[in-house]
Amino acid sequence: MANFSLVNNTSASASQARLAVTNNSLNQTIQRLSSGLRINRSGDDAAGLAVANSFRSDVAVLTQGIRNANDGISTLQIVDGGLNTISNLLDRASTLASQSASGTFSGNRTTLNNELTAVLSEIDRQAQNIGLGTGVAGTDPEARFVKIIDTYIGGGADASATGNVVSVDLSSSVADSTGLGINAVDISTEAGAQTAIGTIRAAVTTLGDIQGVVGAGQNNLTQAIDLASTQITNYQAAESAIRDADIAAEASNLARLNTLQQAGVAALAQANTSGQAVLSLLR
Repeated sequence: MANFSLVNNTSASASQARLAVTNNSLNQTIQRLSSGLRINRSGDDAAGLAVANSFRSDVAVLTQGIRNANDGISTLQIVDGGLNTISNLLDRASTLASQSASGTFSGNRTTLNNELTAVLSEIDRQAQNIGLGTGVAGTDPEARFVKIIDTYIGGGADASATGNVVSVDLSSSVADSTGLGINAVDISTEAGAQTAIGTIRAAVTTLGDIQGVVGAGQNNLTQAIDLASTQITNYQAAESAIRDADIAAEASNLARLNTLQQAGVAALAQANTSGQAVLSLLR
């Protein structure tokens, strides 16, 4: 049985409640469309927000890790440049030794030996400048060059895991004349020059081993950058799937909610006039 009342307009109250729900949904949809995000506040999806924030944090770590790796590559390139210079100096030392070792040489071997001494001094200077000289501890992290270069890249589930770090160990690498074993060579005599040729050849091999460590470190850091870049793309895609709004779906929802809002306003207007119908019973 219908209940006619002048005190409570239940139809209007119900219409207002439904209209409020529609307006809230409409405001949320407009916010998503304007921001491009499905989650604009914690209440939109608290669990999803936590996961999305975790992915975003991973991206931040890996982005900095790529910068760290590029810094490491730059450091190794400087070291490699010094080693290449030392390699060229060894070529000159070999040339001088070969010249002095020849029995047909009619010049002054002392002059050749003096130049070789100057070459060895330059090798020492170059090695010292790149942190690979004798007596260079290379353990101070504030120093320009350290002998153990640990570069944090990130990307692992455990931030403290060693797999997040690319390490280049040059702690046993000494590229000066002492480390290369040529500090005592003397080409002032033919016999001494002949001995020096073999010694310098061995130094070239030793230097090549050091260059191999540096080159492997450069390659490892480059590969780490490639992996980190791939991980960043994947993490961003995962975050986007959670955080970003589906614009097509939200646009469709906007049209639906606009229609519901107009219908709700019309229904509320109709409900507000129902009291006038009750008054007609009193006439």
